Amino acid sequence: MKLSTLLVALAAAVTLAPDARAEIALGNYEFVAPWDGTHSWVWTIACDSIGCPHVVAVPRPNGGAAPWTGTAQLAHGRYTMTADVPTGRICLGYGLATRDTYSWDAATLAGSVDSRFDADCGGGPAASASYPFTLVRM
Repeated sequence: MKLSTLLVALAAAVTLAPDARAEIALGNYEFVAPWDGTHSWVWTIACDSIGCPHVVAVPRPNGGAAPWTGTAQLAHGRYTMTADVPTGRICLGYGLATRDTYSWDAATLAGSVDSRFDADCGGGPAASASYPFTLVRM
């Protein structure tokens, strides 16, 4: 094999090689959100018939919040997941539904959530908010 052919083949192999991926370990994680002092969340991350990784989010204590689920996708070292959260916006005495998009780094488990809601507490107009979070393996 000529050297030029070998170099072309080697370059193609390196170019087409899959990226090294940091895959999140299955199990339980504490969803640490400095903006939410009312309660914390436990995310159970599993692979099931719905997808992988599939997240089941459970509030503790409940504090008026409701559990929700979503399936994340890994691309370019980041997980993203969009979920409809029944009580994503906690108001005094009640919760409002939100559509939340979570994005977190596969290696550090630090990320942010962009939350959109059709109405705000007290009958305020539709709005959105962004918050940081970290996942900590339990």
